[in-house]
Amino acid sequence: MEKRIKSLYIITIIAILAFLGMQVYWLYGRYEYALTEYERSLYERITECVEDYAEIRNSASNSIVDSINKNDAEKIMSVPTFSLRHEYGDSIKTTRTSKIYTYVFSAHELLGIEPGTSLSDSQKDQAIELAQMQMKEPVDSMSFDASGAKDENEAWIATKNVQIERKSPFTVQGIDSVLMNAGIKATISLAKADTTVWRNKVEDHSPVFNPELSVTIPYSQLEGRTVTILIAINPFKILPGIWQILTISILVSSLLIICLILQFSTVLKLSRLDKMRNSFITTMIHELKRPLSTLKMCVSALYNERMMEDKITKKEILSETRNALDNLSAYFSKLRDIIFNNVEQIPLNLRSVNLHELFDNVISATAFPADKAVRIKNGIDRGVVVSADRTHLYNILNNLVENAVKYSGASVEINATADEKNGCVELHVSDTGNGIPSSDIKHIFKRFYRGKASAGKQPGMGLGLAYAKLLIDAHGGDISVESSEGEGSCFTIILPQ
Repeated sequence: MEKRIKSLYIITIIAILAFLGMQVYWLYGRYEYALTEYERSLYERITECVEDYAEIRNSASNSIVDSINKNDAEKIMSVPTFSLRHEYGDSIKTTRTSKIYTYVFSAHELLGIEPGTSLSDSQKDQAIELAQMQMKEPVDSMSFDASGAKDENEAWIATKNVQIERKSPFTVQGIDSVLMNAGIKATISLAKADTTVWRNKVEDHSPVFNPELSVTIPYSQLEGRTVTILIAINPFKILPGIWQILTISILVSSLLIICLILQFSTVLKLSRLDKMRNSFITTMIHELKRPLSTLKMCVSALYNERMMEDKITKKEILSETRNALDNLSAYFSKLRDIIFNNVEQIPLNLRSVNLHELFDNVISATAFPADKAVRIKNGIDRGVVVSADRTHLYNILNNLVENAVKYSGASVEINATADEKNGCVELHVSDTGNGIPSSDIKHIFKRFYRGKASAGKQPGMGLGLAYAKLLIDAHGGDISVESSEGEGSCFTIILPQ
């Protein structure tokens, strides 16, 4: 049975650990999925912010004119162009080229206005239109290979981005302002590559429980200019998306674990009950065997006529028979009383009992082992009287004295005293025996409980002190114990007078 329980204990622990491992793995997967979805949403918001910032930069100045000198006389105009060339061979190779030409013109000269005259907005627009119609040789040009673009539209957008960068350069402060307005706090850095950069680069969370999202976006593809946006993600922002699943999972897991623990606890209790039942039966047989053996000897002696002719021997045999029958009666009364759930159900025959005389009777009726030195002192005043059931009180004191003798070394001293206080009697029975371990003191008045120091070493069912506690309660009193292991114990019984 012990091996089966041990195996069940190991299997239960393994099952709980395996279930917890699977549950943690599943929850980790759900957290990863929720984190990935959150990062995807965050990435879309970041790209929108970069696009919005590009629009802001594009509208910061005229779409054609890049700069105006101080006297408003000359304007610089950059014009983007785009060309496409196909080469045919074993396969068709498409080459895209983007160019940006820079022209310088005099607005006053185009409009026929005297230099130094201030120009209105409409005059400036008119000058730009005339400049576009009369463009001559550019003062500067930039050429880029746009073959890496996936189509003509992407190449054209990249060419326009170079023009926007010339008009309104991309700044950390500018994109940070746009991100902050969108509720995104990030670390921003700008970089320039030696080649063109066409695609966004996203680095997913790492580590999982302190995640960071890194997004690199080209804002001027043909020049290789990129912005890297690093965002620290708060894991608690992920939890609201999975809190329902997390709560249900924790509740179900807790319920299953509690069921497993209760199941194993029930098996342990059944095992203890089985051991208790076997111990109870073994002890009961042992306890009944002694008075029955005595009765058998006494009955056998009654058939011996020579022994019956001796009056002293006959008297001793009858006395032993009476004592054996009294022990049986007391034993069965103890078993009867211990099964009562309510102390009020226990029948009591209350009368005045002299404690000094009662303890003397206990001393005279107690059998002491021949190999043990036992000294008992009756320090109870002869006039101390209580109202109690004499038989039950006798059994209680007898049990305390027997325990003191049983659980002691080669010698033991037992002392009984009594004090009268406030209409009650405090009866103290102390001994110099082995004492009771502190871990056992709070359990010794429970039914069938046997302390670790006594279990298996001394016969008994663990009913004596439970019986004493039950009967003292039935009398309206109280019983307690103070003990030091290795020094002895002192039981205190309080009874109303």
